[in-house]
Amino acid sequence: MDFKTVKLQAIPAPQGFPDVPPVPLSDATIQTRKDKLLTGMKAEGFDALIIYADKEHGSNFEYLTGFIPRFEEGLLVLKKSGEAAVILGNENLKMAAHSRIPVALKHSPYFSLPNQPMDNEKPLEALFHELGLQNLTRIGLVGWKMFTATHADNKQFFDLPCFIVDAIRNSVSACAVIENAAHLFIGGDNGARITNNANEIAHYEYGANLASTCMLNAMNAVEPGIREAELGHYLTAEGQYNTVVTIAAAGQRFEKANLYPTYKPLQRGQPLSMTTGFKGGLSSRTGFIIADESELPTTQKDYLNRVAKPYFAAIVTWLENIHIGMKGGEIYSLIENVLPKEKYGWHLNPGHLSADEEWMSSPIFKHSTQILKSGMILQIDIIPSVKGYTGTSAEESIALADRELQAEIQRAWPELWARIETRKRYIVDVLNIKLSDDVIPLSSTVAYLRPFLLAKDKAFTC
Repeated sequence: MDFKTVKLQAIPAPQGFPDVPPVPLSDATIQTRKDKLLTGMKAEGFDALIIYADKEHGSNFEYLTGFIPRFEEGLLVLKKSGEAAVILGNENLKMAAHSRIPVALKHSPYFSLPNQPMDNEKPLEALFHELGLQNLTRIGLVGWKMFTATHADNKQFFDLPCFIVDAIRNSVSACAVIENAAHLFIGGDNGARITNNANEIAHYEYGANLASTCMLNAMNAVEPGIREAELGHYLTAEGQYNTVVTIAAAGQRFEKANLYPTYKPLQRGQPLSMTTGFKGGLSSRTGFIIADESELPTTQKDYLNRVAKPYFAAIVTWLENIHIGMKGGEIYSLIENVLPKEKYGWHLNPGHLSADEEWMSSPIFKHSTQILKSGMILQIDIIPSVKGYTGTSAEESIALADRELQAEIQRAWPELWARIETRKRYIVDVLNIKLSDDVIPLSSTVAYLRPFLLAKDKAFTC
């Protein structure tokens, strides 16, 4: 798409959907998740997986158990037989009874907070012996990421604490193989978590919708004099855990290394960045606290044509061309063609998978042969960085869904489907984007971009 066709004009804002209740994961979905992992383990010959979790890195653990160990650490040991056990600290022992898959419970106070009681101080090696690790020949360790370095043995990179890895090594036989197995969850064409069923999409839409509702409210609240912290209030909701640091940053960012909203009041003419994310989706916006082009800084009078409109054209290109069955490398090349990296300074993946975490992994990278599949939840994430210019952002969440999956969502969750249809009509009829048939918007502000945040009736269209 040629950015010269992009228009900044008065249009209605997208419809928000407040008070949408969360959708729980069914027992059948949890069983399907376990079955997918067991199939992957069998295909690669793993006898067991040892899955680590803490508050920040608990999604692979939570995928089966339904919980994270919050302020403690935890391990889930899943054997190829389907037998499972958890090793938990002092304050999470009660959670084993609530696990979504049946688990045996082991206690390790080493996983607890500093200076808590160390009763039942068995070495981890003793617990692993009770679980039979000494009899296994191939064990996969799962932290929160796989490694994809070009000149390294990625199977031998482990992102579990050293005291746990050492205990595992001390517990297995000399001939046992220990490898990073995070790819069974988040990697390649067959990672268990890279696709979602209808129940999972309904579950994650709650967070994506919440993020876009927050962002729309925050954009509407932008005025000179309002404090960053007041905008931050709009960017949190319903007591839900934020999957990223909430951003409400006016003017110069990162002063004194600060990441968080402050009591600094917004000033007319400043740039402003806002971001919020919950399980299932993230919304992000960057623009100027001005009402029209005449207020742009002297050195950025061409901001619209130099940065904002080309970025919007790239978002449109992404939404119009992405489809099930294409290779990730194809969408990467498409964005490189319409928004050349050398000119616009982006350097990360122009789109990635998300779920319980904001960035799970990405099939979209240079020369990627990974296939985009029905059930993938993707974040539109293109970050231009042009020297001397304020950035721009309209990150949002969509899912890819074939006709069968769309029909299942429509049948099982008609209210969700009605929201999806409303969002699609807005994108097509108001923003004039020829949305790919495979795209279902999970957030209400997909492709809705106001570059001038005081012009609340004006946004880009094709």
